[in-house]
Amino acid sequence: MSDFGDISKRFKKARASEDDAQEDRLFDYEESYRLRAKMLGVLIRDARASAARTVQECARLLGVSVETFESWEFGDDVPSLPQLELLAYYLGVHISHFWGVNTLEGARIERIDTQTQYTELRDRMIGALLQQAREEQSLSQEDVADHSGIPLEVIQQYELGEVSIPMHHLPTLANIVNRNPDYFLETSGYVGTLLKIYEEWKRFTDLDPDIRAFAANPSNVAFIKIAMT
Repeated sequence: MSDFGDISKRFKKARASEDDAQEDRLFDYEESYRLRAKMLGVLIRDARASAARTVQECARLLGVSVETFESWEFGDDVPSLPQLELLAYYLGVHISHFWGVNTLEGARIERIDTQTQYTELRDRMIGALLQQAREEQSLSQEDVADHSGIPLEVIQQYELGEVSIPMHHLPTLANIVNRNPDYFLETSGYVGTLLKIYEEWKRFTDLDPDIRAFAANPSNVAFIKIAMT
């Protein structure tokens, strides 16, 4: 956002002035607070846009008027910490995002290219895994097409990674080549690690509350390690 750069520069300048003011006790606190409010407003607006949420949705969540929420985004007023915590949770950002000076917009543009490259690479990898599993079962592409009802040319495109395999086709293809759908999952790299963590967290939250409480207590780590040996 173009206005954020100007505000950020002004805030950094004000912060430098604040350091100098500690020596001569001269500092415009009101201007510093005003710039902080403007910066926070830009970060709130940026996070909301990144999450594709409307002002009305955010205001309703927090129990404030649309006018109040808009005043936050313009830096004319500021939310409290509890309100900011709820907003961070709702928008899917870390609360520390609102302490910083970087918007999500630039990172979002970079992620679009990265995500495209990732999906293209994964399509090729999944296609190669399908071909490998098919050949291990001594099946031809024609066999897979006959058993799945999917046109032969589409099966060929799947294996070459030229076309993404839709999720309603993948379980059928996995069954034909005698594989579990998990066989095609990403297991390495950042995304694979993140998915693995999500699955482990889901299993953890499914545990009985008393077991979760025991496992989450740092003082019980030694007992858990002993039980694992």
